Formats: sequence, structure tokens, C-alpha cells
Amino acid sequence: MKYPLRNTVYEKIQQSNNITDTELISTLAKDGIEINLLELNKILLDLEIYGLLKVTWISKDKKRIEILP
Repeated sequence: MKYPLRNTVYEKIQQSNNITDTELISTLAKDGIEINLLELNKILLDLEIYGLLKVTWISKDKKRIEILP
């Protein structure tokens, strides 16, 4: 059975409590999970719609991802 990528991304965010999108991609790459920015944005949008996290822009190319209480 394959573990959903959405769950893996959420667990990585939970471990750090807040993280940037570029840090998240590099953390996933260290674990052998290759994901591009488009796929990550879709997963983050889903998780934000579910009410699990909040995504805010830090700069033009960087986003901050936070777990909601």
C-alpha cells in the first residue's frame, strides 16, 4: 500500500511547526521524495482547505507554512 504524499508533506510540516516551501522541498528530497513546486502547491492548497495549515507569502518567491492549532 502506498502512503499518500499529502500525509507525508503534512507530517514534515508538523515536525518543524513552521517551514518555508523551499525548505520543505529540500527536506522531502533528503528522504528520497522528489516533488516539484506545482505539486507541492496543490497539496498545500488541499491541506489549507481542510483547515490543517496556513500558507502566507514571505517574499515574491517564498511562502511560509504554519500548522494551525
